[in-house]
Amino acid sequence: MIYLDSNATTQVQPAVLEAMLPYLQDQCYNPSSGYRAAKGVKEALSQAREQVAALISAQPEEIVFTGCGTESNNAAILSLAHSVSPEKRVIVTSAIEHSAVLRVCEHLEGFQVHLVGVDEGGRLDLEAWERAVSSEGVAFATLMWANNETGVIQPLKEACALAHKYNVPFHTDAIQAIGKTVVDARESDVDYLSISGHKFHAPKGVGALYIKKGLPFEPLLLGGGQEGGRRSGTENVASIIGMGKAAELVMEQCGEKLKNIQSLRDLFENTVLNGLEGVHVNGDPEHRAGNTSHLSFDDCEAAGLLVLLDEYGVACSAGSACMTGKQRPSHVQKAMGFSDRYARSSLRISFSILNTKQEALKGAQQLIKAVKKLRKVQGSGGVGSVMVYTS
Repeated sequence: MIYLDSNATTQVQPAVLEAMLPYLQDQCYNPSSGYRAAKGVKEALSQAREQVAALISAQPEEIVFTGCGTESNNAAILSLAHSVSPEKRVIVTSAIEHSAVLRVCEHLEGFQVHLVGVDEGGRLDLEAWERAVSSEGVAFATLMWANNETGVIQPLKEACALAHKYNVPFHTDAIQAIGKTVVDARESDVDYLSISGHKFHAPKGVGALYIKKGLPFEPLLLGGGQEGGRRSGTENVASIIGMGKAAELVMEQCGEKLKNIQSLRDLFENTVLNGLEGVHVNGDPEHRAGNTSHLSFDDCEAAGLLVLLDEYGVACSAGSACMTGKQRPSHVQKAMGFSDRYARSSLRISFSILNTKQEALKGAQQLIKAVKKLRKVQGSGGVGSVMVYTS
């Protein structure tokens, strides 16, 4: 299998697994216990906290470990909602946010959600954003750093500065940005920032939330007071250690490795564009994560392409893994102005540091083969796509 779906999840790197294993075996102690062996585990947790903090230029005490990126987003947004004045009941966000942000905002009783649009390249309309954050009754603003479907990087620093200009707290979902672009919490001046380990070669089931020092935070989970009282529950030690190691590797591998990933993405795109007509590259060309390619194909439906690609040994997706099975254009595609037909012809291909040049070339060749086959079937009056999703 040629795996080209790294925006959905990534493989745990060997060095990460090696770092985790002792804490699944002989170092299995609860870090809250009082004996010496447990204190060693607690020290390892502190080191992982330092590694994750360093990844985003934060202080260790500003990092709270969570169970996933969704929890990080929910915890930040619910805390902000509970911390603001009662007269502030407007949440400003974008029309392309992940469901882990949109659903919790919509769930908050008594709050109005103001969705700011994007241009056809998927970038935030900053003028509309300023009008929104400057209006009366705004409680807080939240904006993703990089989009999970298109890879488009948002004008994060500018959006945060505009929010702060009007004394509006600012949260960012940086889950798809870590490992794909430079994420600096200090330089961007964000107040809260969400991370998910499995997007950068750590295991699933572990995340983190950055909370700028001195800012209020209402915990989502109450209990034994772990994580400084900000996230109760016995820590997922092995996975946290793994995320710390993965964060260290991201820092070591940035620069040249990021360029290598982008070169694979560009090789893939150029091969497809040279081998087919009627192919469209979606997303702002100057502000895309280097690992992500979002393509649309004339006279093809993504559902059929995915069936053929799976048969040919290539794994990619039609968008967010969380939306698989919905059989309708995503809200991201609609916000960018895609017609239903255009949206249904779109695929997301995403690379990681573990992919090779050979995989990029072979994956592109198999995609060309799949598109030609599907167009031929459609042209002959056959069924143009095979629906394999279930509701």
